Amino acid sequence: MPKSLIYELPKIVEEGRKEAQRLLERIGSGTRIGLQTNELVLPAKDVSGLWKGQTPSLAPDREWLNRLIYGDNLLAMQALLAGDPANGLPSLRGRVDLIYIDPPFDSKADYRTKISLPGVDIEQRPTVIEQFAYADTWKDGTASYLRMLYPRLVLMRELLSERGSIYVHIDWHVGHYVKVLMDEIFGKENFVNEIIWCYTGPGSPLMRQFNRKHDVIYWYSHSGSWIFNQEEVRVPYKDPNQTLRKAFDAGKGMSEEEIRRYRERGKVPETWWEDIAVAVRSKQNLHYTTQKPEKLLERIIKASSNEGDLVCDFFGGSGTTAAVAERLGRRWITTDIGKPATLVMRKRFIDQEVKPFLYQSIGDYQKESFAASRQYKRVGDLSQIVLRLYGALPFSEEECSDRNWGYVKHGGGNTLVWVDSPNKLTGRATVRRAAEARHTLLGGGWSKVVVLGWNFAFDVSEAIRQYRDEVEVLVIPPDLLDKLSKKGEEKLVREGSIRFSSYQYLICKPMRLRPASDTEDELCVELDNYVLLSPDNIPLDDRDKARLQQVLARDPLALIEYWSIDPDYDGHTFRSRWQDYRENTGNDNDALHCVYRTTLRVPRLPQRTVCVKAVDVFGFESIVTSTLPQA
Repeated sequence: MPKSLIYELPKIVEEGRKEAQRLLERIGSGTRIGLQTNELVLPAKDVSGLWKGQTPSLAPDREWLNRLIYGDNLLAMQALLAGDPANGLPSLRGRVDLIYIDPPFDSKADYRTKISLPGVDIEQRPTVIEQFAYADTWKDGTASYLRMLYPRLVLMRELLSERGSIYVHIDWHVGHYVKVLMDEIFGKENFVNEIIWCYTGPGSPLMRQFNRKHDVIYWYSHSGSWIFNQEEVRVPYKDPNQTLRKAFDAGKGMSEEEIRRYRERGKVPETWWEDIAVAVRSKQNLHYTTQKPEKLLERIIKASSNEGDLVCDFFGGSGTTAAVAERLGRRWITTDIGKPATLVMRKRFIDQEVKPFLYQSIGDYQKESFAASRQYKRVGDLSQIVLRLYGALPFSEEECSDRNWGYVKHGGGNTLVWVDSPNKLTGRATVRRAAEARHTLLGGGWSKVVVLGWNFAFDVSEAIRQYRDEVEVLVIPPDLLDKLSKKGEEKLVREGSIRFSSYQYLICKPMRLRPASDTEDELCVELDNYVLLSPDNIPLDDRDKARLQQVLARDPLALIEYWSIDPDYDGHTFRSRWQDYRENTGNDNDALHCVYRTTLRVPRLPQRTVCVKAVDVFGFESIVTSTLPQA
């Protein structure tokens, strides 16, 4: 019989404290988790042309840039707390004025993402990183959910300013337990409000209970000096005449001027909010499962922050918090572990024409061990199995202590094999280190290096081209862990059914420059093809893999969700100065395709390097660069 949560809760708190303390000590020790800047997004979608504003500097004394971060929020918050002194980025400890989070709280939720392609709809299962996160969050039901949440709430407390507030949006599944954790972390004395958000909607005719149609939002402050802008959130009285009549009956007696002011001023909302509906048919509805209406976030942000304050959402979802914060003149940071969520957010921000923002991810050098309760206790344990399935031999402990390395013997020489961690993004730095290992590991002299990766950073495709004579990058099947749990290692080795596919890539037609004036040129860029070598790379059911194969055969560019151009690429930071994406129908009324050709007017340079980035509907990124002489 499973132990009750009343029994488990003290252990959850004790374990959470220890983990949070370990993380805080790690941050203070100088062992830093870095954020890798994938893109500086300068919103200028196809209908509005090339970015015309002043490009923000990335120098140490640069102005503030809002951030969209892809990755585990536990790692993202550690990076924000640590800062990056070498690049002039200070720690954000004590600098966040408002945090709103809406963490997923349904253990039986289906986290598949529906993708509409021309003539067919498919459903994508979560990525490997997401699968690990969801499995950890719900493996022991509510107890593991609370274990996941505790250290994250502690890091949020560390980020909050003295006048800061945190709002945690939850429902009936775990709300009462979460409040106990928040009392412990933030202090019962800093509990401000329990807000009930009420909404309506149909219920099942087979229901045997009252419809559950409300969520709970717990508001805690960091200290006793929290922000509350009551004049910003007043609402009209439902029946001002009745309210005034009660005042008269109480013997208060009011002048006409006071009555008029009383009517116009309205009231501060009570702690039940029934005046904010779920935006089912609104233009703001992005068909994202957990999306919340903008009016809900508008009330919270107006009440508990001022213009210029920093607002954070570490379970970003569809990006509502950041979108509203932008509109209300606040700075923002939002994170999510889901690739579909980051795609939805990036398109939403561009469509809103927000100020320039950074799109970042956890640095690919981050080495995160698996939790002890996972199927494989160490990354090296899983790496050894992947090596065997690939056909590689492991090194002995005396030869190489890093269990992620192996080798393959063949007639033309020996090949090194590196298995990356499922908690990492394989990117340029990994490929570069693999190329270096070819010449240095165990004396060097290897014919080539094969890198086997689970998840990939935006810059890997360019690195593959740069090191193509030394390094080959292959994709580990995303359903490998499922197959291992169902069939076991030995059966998979005997079958020889595990295929490691090449990484996808984009092809552009030759880029062209032609004179447009005495000082400007026209840059012509056109996509030619998108090669996704095997649907096995994608976490899909077999039926959807077959459907995807049909789309690849007849309309491969339909897989491009978003593409952008940096017409003056410096080789380090991609500055997205022009974008187009599906659902942007301003030019062609085709919601299922991007436009694939554009002409941009650019200032004349003696030579320019153009970089084109494409992101497909599954979140895979590819880049193409071309150096062009003056027209």
